[in-house]
Amino acid sequence: MWLIQGGKVSPHGILAVTFTNKAAKEMMTRISAMLPINTRGMWVGTFHGLANRLLRTHYREAGLPQSFQILDSQDQLSAIKRLMKSMNIDSEKYEPKKVQRFISANKEAGLRARDVEAFDVYSTRLVEIFEAYDAQCQREGVADFTELLLRSYELLLRNEPLREHYRDRFKHILVDEFQDTNTLQYRWLKLLAGPGTALFAVGDDDQSIYAFRGANTANMADFEREFAHGNVIKLEQNYRSHGHILTAANTLIAQNAHRLGKNLWTAEGEGEPIRVYGAYSDQDEASFIVDEVKALNREGINLSDMALLYRSNAQSRVLEHALFSASVPYRVYGGLRFFERLEIKHALAYLRLLTNPEDDGAFIRVVNFPARGIGARTLELLSAHAAQSGASLWQAACTASGKVAGFAKLVEAIKQATRDMPLPEVIDHVIEASGLADFYRADKDGTDRLENLNELVNAAALFIDEAEEKTLDSFLAHAALEAGEHQAGVGLDALQLMTVHAAKGLEFHAVFITGLEESLFPHEQSANEENGLEEERRLMYVAITRARRRLYLSHAQSRMLHGQVRYGLPSRFLDELPEQVLSPLNRRSGSAQPQSFGYAAPVASIGAVRNAGNDTGYRVGQSVAHAKFGSGIIIDFEGRGADARVQVKFRDAGTKWLALAYANLSVV
Repeated sequence: MWLIQGGKVSPHGILAVTFTNKAAKEMMTRISAMLPINTRGMWVGTFHGLANRLLRTHYREAGLPQSFQILDSQDQLSAIKRLMKSMNIDSEKYEPKKVQRFISANKEAGLRARDVEAFDVYSTRLVEIFEAYDAQCQREGVADFTELLLRSYELLLRNEPLREHYRDRFKHILVDEFQDTNTLQYRWLKLLAGPGTALFAVGDDDQSIYAFRGANTANMADFEREFAHGNVIKLEQNYRSHGHILTAANTLIAQNAHRLGKNLWTAEGEGEPIRVYGAYSDQDEASFIVDEVKALNREGINLSDMALLYRSNAQSRVLEHALFSASVPYRVYGGLRFFERLEIKHALAYLRLLTNPEDDGAFIRVVNFPARGIGARTLELLSAHAAQSGASLWQAACTASGKVAGFAKLVEAIKQATRDMPLPEVIDHVIEASGLADFYRADKDGTDRLENLNELVNAAALFIDEAEEKTLDSFLAHAALEAGEHQAGVGLDALQLMTVHAAKGLEFHAVFITGLEESLFPHEQSANEENGLEEERRLMYVAITRARRRLYLSHAQSRMLHGQVRYGLPSRFLDELPEQVLSPLNRRSGSAQPQSFGYAAPVASIGAVRNAGNDTGYRVGQSVAHAKFGSGIIIDFEGRGADARVQVKFRDAGTKWLALAYANLSVV
């Protein structure tokens, strides 16, 4: 607006790029409200929206039909499946979602099939599918999202008159959230920015947390180098958070080597110290948070101005259960409550069939999930047969043939196999035998869903510990009740639950960051990837800077994972925070430490059970230090007396068995 009001440039001479349609609409609304101009000719939008506009205007030069259609992600996947079927390609060996990711990742890198180097038979076949897919899209007059940007980039690259036309037009290019740009988006911008173009990029490299979506963290450093004639303006004064919160954020992110560097400060004062709570268990952690939330609410802080942040969606289940039990209204931001999640509903449907095979709703949900080649037409015929004979779909399936009969046999086999199993083992077996686990393991984006399924096993373990009726029927009723109630309606004051990724761009009076343990936050998968630990640290930085006035950090010594109690070390991120801004909280005498720490829990890990019989003077869950391997936690024992060995999970050295007679462990 400053450019337009000052008469420095025509509104049509500005290209403004945002990352969401919502942000683009808000920008246009504000411009319309504040300036007496017609905004219809302005180019303001997302990368894909602006690329689409360019291609619509120059469809002939781009080699597209005038009315070309855009494929969303699901449409693209369907097109790939159709293509692979026509090419007689085994969809188990070449999983369609993996093919989709292969195509999109290469396009985002600016590559066509001819540019991709194949190094074995498998990758050669992938390139062939890529090439055939592009040909199919061209033939059908369609373009997927990544094609929009790549096609418009290629159009500008090879058409010099057109490129110069837009360079002459757009004297000012403004880009928001620059740290989230991928390789192709940056190239696209550089191509449009001519010698006389003022390119203004706003971004925070410390908040680059979308590498899994293709964001290139190097783009900001490259921008500073390639546009060396430009000015770098560091916006370091913070108007959101108190000083202690900013000190913690600054100190943490300074551990990252690959950053441009800035130091946030505020004129609002230091504020309260950051509270750190070390819980005995995830249940103790959840109970502590509920008590603190209630106390803050009594002080007059709205529930909607408080947020519970977690690294993984699966962590929400324990928190939701505690909130539900304490009658604290909550809302899962940007997602579904635990028992409403798709993968959980699939697993529950299988469980419902075990206890009541006449449940047509459960049958319909999973008869072809994971896919078994049972199509809509087959189900129509089965439904017609069931209706005609007054039978359930299950009864009709038992008298059918082919793949439908195979499904009925699968369910019956699961029922027989789980007849004498404890409830957590029943659920674990169903998840594996049904094919749900393998389905999500094969999906690169299925990690969260697989973690949620594992958390369902934990939910069952907790349920049998608390409930009077420990049957599958009772657990299903419990799941239905927790799914059907208590998430606050729109407009009601409610606590906000969300992943750290979902919290980006938001702010709250009070923030609770939960699960600060090694392998959880930082996440074990990301921490083991190249540059993964730095991205995890940026994610923690984002989490910390969501808080305006109060920040709580919590970790648990033990946590239910895969139906067993596991012991974890506090996150290294806690060690990276300055002690002077932290206020450790004492464990409460009322916490249920024996049950949650594993000594008497009915589903404790085998190491915890052995505590009762070991004569070493150590115990499972105890923090120890070793001269060579550093600090760790005891997770198991074997042997007695001089032959005793202890298994320790070290923070930096991994898990090791040590002979106690020679280990010289010291208790921390």
